[in-house]
Amino acid sequence: MRPHSALPPVLAAALVFLTACGSQSSAGGSGSTVPAPAPSVVADEKDGIRITSADTGGCARPCASYAVTGPADGPVVTIAVFEFRTAEGRAMDNVKETIPAVAPGATVTRTVTAPLASPGSLVGGRVHIGTVRTVPAAEAPSPTGPCPPSGVRVYADEGDAAMGLRAVGLHLENCGTGSLRLDGYPAVQPLDENHRGLPAVRVLQGGQAIATGTGADGPARPFSLRPGERAHAGLVWRNTTEAGDPISAPYVRVRWQPGAAPVMVVPELDLGTTGRLAVGPWKPARKEG
Repeated sequence: MRPHSALPPVLAAALVFLTACGSQSSAGGSGSTVPAPAPSVVADEKDGIRITSADTGGCARPCASYAVTGPADGPVVTIAVFEFRTAEGRAMDNVKETIPAVAPGATVTRTVTAPLASPGSLVGGRVHIGTVRTVPAAEAPSPTGPCPPSGVRVYADEGDAAMGLRAVGLHLENCGTGSLRLDGYPAVQPLDENHRGLPAVRVLQGGQAIATGTGADGPARPFSLRPGERAHAGLVWRNTTEAGDPISAPYVRVRWQPGAAPVMVVPELDLGTTGRLAVGPWKPARKEG
């Protein structure tokens, strides 16, 4: 057998380097290598939203970049929930983003940050797209920003829940230049996920039809709002579930008075099997200070 010839100096040095690398260990054991940090897993596209990257070090808190493409049937305002989870699946933070309308077919890129998550906690984790809701841009509520052409600003708050009783506030601001007179109840229409009406839901006047003490009870009384003044009403329901199929109404179309331009809010009505929604009368808001 012919004896092996000596390796050239360059190959010999490379072999020594590779052998040394293979002997490194994060725990001092022989033959194991230091594992590289696991990349963050991103969610697939959902309802026109696609997460493009999850940042594990470039943000002060865990964050993700996402792209939004406007639907072909018209501009919509999108309300999306982004769920930040650790590598073990533990929830770190849920962030609700209101995404301004994007022109049909156009794509914009935005960033969402998890303020409650610890720095670096996203490594190996997941940013998941949760619930996505869309509102036609022409019916989007406007809690801030320029005054709508109607001179009336209408929007909903985040609501309150206790022992199966639910309540969401509707708010109205006279942001126009003249006096505004209110006398009665807002006209409301519960809608399903596809913005279709739900005839099985009965809309009742007066919160007392569901429960007292919610602030949505009492009779309707006429009053006027000067520019800059506000009013409020309330939606009240129970999520009791008995025999039958539960009803969900993510959206409610609101007109502050009959014939007014509609505004679509997203109170996520979980009506259970009750099929009943009470709406309270407009009342003047208390003046701050």
